[in-house]
Amino acid sequence: MKFKLGCMSERKLSGRKVAILGSGPAGLVAAGFLGCSGAYVDIYDKLPEPGGLLLFAIPSSRIAVEGVRGGVRELFENSNINFVGRTKVVSSKREIDEGDEFVKSVEGFDGIVDKYHAVLISTGAWKSRPLGIPGEEYRNVFKALDFLFRVKSQELGYLGHEEITSVKGKTVAVVGAGLSAIDAASESLKMGASKVYMLYRRTIKEAPAGEREISSLIRMGVIWIDLAVPVRIIGSGGLVKGVRLVKCRLGEPDESGRPKPIPIEGSDFELDVDIVINCVGEIPTPPIVNGELGIRLSKDGKILVNEARETTRKGVYAAGDVVLGPSRIGLAIKDGLIAARSMGNYLSML
Repeated sequence: MKFKLGCMSERKLSGRKVAILGSGPAGLVAAGFLGCSGAYVDIYDKLPEPGGLLLFAIPSSRIAVEGVRGGVRELFENSNINFVGRTKVVSSKREIDEGDEFVKSVEGFDGIVDKYHAVLISTGAWKSRPLGIPGEEYRNVFKALDFLFRVKSQELGYLGHEEITSVKGKTVAVVGAGLSAIDAASESLKMGASKVYMLYRRTIKEAPAGEREISSLIRMGVIWIDLAVPVRIIGSGGLVKGVRLVKCRLGEPDESGRPKPIPIEGSDFELDVDIVINCVGEIPTPPIVNGELGIRLSKDGKILVNEARETTRKGVYAAGDVVLGPSRIGLAIKDGLIAARSMGNYLSML
């Protein structure tokens, strides 16, 4: 996977220091552009090596590990880029997000802004959206990102088998129909789950991951149940025993533009399951609270930027999922490149 997408000129930004927070697709492509333009770039990330979710959450069957690592090696070999791993940049209000297991040190966001000529925030979306139903606190209810992160971290050699959720011989319910749900269901099958349900409140035609991906899973053995919403996780002794659902019908389009699922009274039913994996989406995780250092966030936690991807503080930019919300890799790469070019123009005028 390539991250270096051209530069302004080899030395135009010589002497300029840039901090990039997050080493996912947006951060890496920005680092490549600015580094080959002559800037000195420090990439801060809570993970032990660059790659973000590309490396630490997406199964290698979709994105090859060596492809990501090879692209990163090429990027670092040809540019003045330094990686500061296992380091989380935080604001006055520190929150614990998924993937924080590897953090060894903490840097204050205000100190980062003071040390560099420009800063790019590309910290992604590392917090899972809750289901918001009773029983979500049971021990074998897992968030998609945390589940996938642990599985992939073990594959990469960073976690032992004892730290991975065992699904072998168990019945798994995956809630949602986006790409994280696809990955959680397919990984559960590979890990030896006896049965995998995929539960979605709309139909296969509205599934965010696409009908083709869902159909492929069904052929692999996943049991697809649509027009159903979980209303309670049933358990005993702190462990999941089942999930109660209510059937839905589709109504008029909601704010997402898709038909709104409307529960059907008296249509409740239950499934016996051992594990529930919550895959209903992730929330952006900026390193700041709204208004800190003059940087504004939207109501849903995204960093507000202009067309140049500059935030409401001069010299601080943002790109990728922390601006867009969870998105496709190509969109994050494009966003990171837009931000990098804008930063290059800004730095060249200092």
